[in-house]
Amino acid sequence: MTATPRAIELAVAAAEAASDKLGRDIVAIDVSDQLVITDIFVIASGGNEPQVKAICDSVEKRLHGLGVRRLRREGHAEGRWVLLDFGDIVVHVQLAEERVFYDLERLWRDCPSVELPESVTAGAGPSSDA
Repeated sequence: MTATPRAIELAVAAAEAASDKLGRDIVAIDVSDQLVITDIFVIASGGNEPQVKAICDSVEKRLHGLGVRRLRREGHAEGRWVLLDFGDIVVHVQLAEERVFYDLERLWRDCPSVELPESVTAGAGPSSDA
């Protein structure tokens, strides 16, 4: 099983929204073969807590505009690692040091990545301050 076209559309929209707020190292991972609760994880890094929150707000606004309701949000008050659950996709926005420590990409390395637009991935790669 692979991610649905709708999940891919939402993941791209979430990644673009994160990029609009200067989110870094944005990736999307198709976890549909491993999890029954969601199709795609979108992961992005922010440089500080206010930026993490701004990225999350941007993602929520963009997906709301596509008619998607957020099911759950965790960690927003702290702004270090925020999880946004939209059902078909789950968005993780983390401070760079949290991302390095938890290394979600390593945990899900056996899952295929979802291609994101070059406008999102330009300059992607390990953060210089991570």
